[in-house]
Amino acid sequence: MHRLLLPSLLMGLLAIAALAAAAIWSGMDDIRLGVHGWIALGLGVFFTLAIGGGLMALVFFSSRRGYDETVATQRDIDEEQRRNGC
Repeated sequence: MHRLLLPSLLMGLLAIAALAAAAIWSGMDDIRLGVHGWIALGLGVFFTLAIGGGLMALVFFSSRRGYDETVATQRDIDEEQRRNGC
């Protein structure tokens, strides 16, 4: 029962947002977008996707190369050596 609560709630919120967006979109029948508006919209979409893709690539490469691993400080190394009797 609890496993279905969060997905159901999120799907409900998504449905409400989609209905609100559809209502707002259909209410703007007489508004026309000029050439500059289409250019701005296209550039906004392009750069949003480029930044999102670039950040995802950085996360991927960072994980692959081990930069996300736990960093051991000198204090941690000293404590480990004391425990092992080195």
